[in-house]
Amino acid sequence: MKKAIFFILFVAFNILACSAPKTATSKPNIILICADDLGWSDIGCYGSEIETPNLDRLAQEGMRFTQFHNTSKCFPSRASLLTGVYAHDCGYDQKYSQPIKNAVTIGEVLREAGYSTYWSGKHHGVENPIYRGFDRYYGLKDGCCNYFNPGKQREGEAKPAQKSAKREWCIDSTEYVGYTPNEKDFYTTDYFTSYAIDFINDASAAEKPFFLYLAYTAPHDPLMAWPEDIQKYKGKYNVGYEKIRAARYEKQSKNGLIDRTYVLSEPTFTAWDKLDEREKDLEAQKMEVYAAMIDRMDQNIGRVLSELKRLGQLDNSIILFMSDNGASAEVVNLENDNDSGVIGGIDRWVSLGENWANVSNTPFRFYKTYSYEGGINTPLIAWWPNKIKANSKSDFTGHFVDIMPTLIEIAGAEYPVKFNGQEITPQRGISLMPTMKRETIERSSPIFWQWHTGRAMVYNGWKIVKHGEDQPWDLYNIEQDPTERVNLAKDYPEKTKELDAMFAKWILQYVN
Repeated sequence: MKKAIFFILFVAFNILACSAPKTATSKPNIILICADDLGWSDIGCYGSEIETPNLDRLAQEGMRFTQFHNTSKCFPSRASLLTGVYAHDCGYDQKYSQPIKNAVTIGEVLREAGYSTYWSGKHHGVENPIYRGFDRYYGLKDGCCNYFNPGKQREGEAKPAQKSAKREWCIDSTEYVGYTPNEKDFYTTDYFTSYAIDFINDASAAEKPFFLYLAYTAPHDPLMAWPEDIQKYKGKYNVGYEKIRAARYEKQSKNGLIDRTYVLSEPTFTAWDKLDEREKDLEAQKMEVYAAMIDRMDQNIGRVLSELKRLGQLDNSIILFMSDNGASAEVVNLENDNDSGVIGGIDRWVSLGENWANVSNTPFRFYKTYSYEGGINTPLIAWWPNKIKANSKSDFTGHFVDIMPTLIEIAGAEYPVKFNGQEITPQRGISLMPTMKRETIERSSPIFWQWHTGRAMVYNGWKIVKHGEDQPWDLYNIEQDPTERVNLAKDYPEKTKELDAMFAKWILQYVN
């Protein structure tokens, strides 16, 4: 009788063990989410009035970073994020019309560590990710596109506003030069998410840990959104730039994101009262659509969270969210654009513009393509249940090159010296895991930036920065003056000279 009972208990235990969800000792799933042209203050937990409850939840239950950086420009940022080296190391510092060189991708590294690897969304590169370490890929291989229809005009619809109808698109190994979706409910943010959810289900069925890179195009122009999302923000921005910016700054202070060292930078926008009524209406409409795009992105992040929960994978997942550069002041003016079209609709290309971009990057100066903080400082949210302390904050100065070593540590992977017989550039970053654990972390080497005429370097709390090759360096004590208000170059000429020499030595290695 005792033997029978023992046998029954033994069988029951093994059945339960086999059917139980993955434990905390399993390798965690890793989800990397990157927004496009999102300003530092554009989500609720970083000060915004835009409704982002899902990102706010991740921040409340995880960690917010205040000094994390991209490269100020889309494709160099994405190349650096993907490879863990500077864009200059992998050939993406000036253009993206060539394969990534001398580098390995996160997909290639994590696949070797036993992960299923997936990518949904924007690439801004020339190679199909299927051939660079990713098991599945769906998305825009190009830089930007019409949100409702990247391709040719469809029957019964207006002609889509676009720079080109030949944007490159991939669905796994199939590549399209000009992709016209059949689905009439197509919207890039929604479909990038739907494919991402399919990938998550594939990994769950295979009972493997997965890495998902979810690379949205939102809120990059053209400003396009679903009418129901735009309606939520009708009239909200009629108060103008000054009041929205002041409200964001106050919220950042109240919710503990910033302290008194973050003095609000001088505004660069036109005074709202100096605009005529037509201009005010146009500007308010643009921001309504921009807000709706961010809102929709957050809704889709909520879809991912819900699916992870349904599959029992949520508690064994780490999620990182960031943006590839600051909000953009660039304005695209297309020939034959439909100026009479509805702002936010398929047939009209509208850009956010300099004034709202200044607000989006509160409390910092300048915008995308600048190496000042408004161009390079990104929100970074890190969420990992039972690993990262809830509602915590990190002021550690980081860069996109730090993501690769961080994920390698999380996954128990190894960064190769060679890959496919080729020598690989050494990692340029350091793991963020110590700061996520609230441990002391120090960076022994400088961080560098160079895009177009913008240049910067941070080392031991000092930052040199300029916009224009022939311009003199500005010098800031970035720890005491994170919004770059007081230029100390004339007060500390020897420090400026010292940092200039370090930057010159760094950039020289990339000069042909």
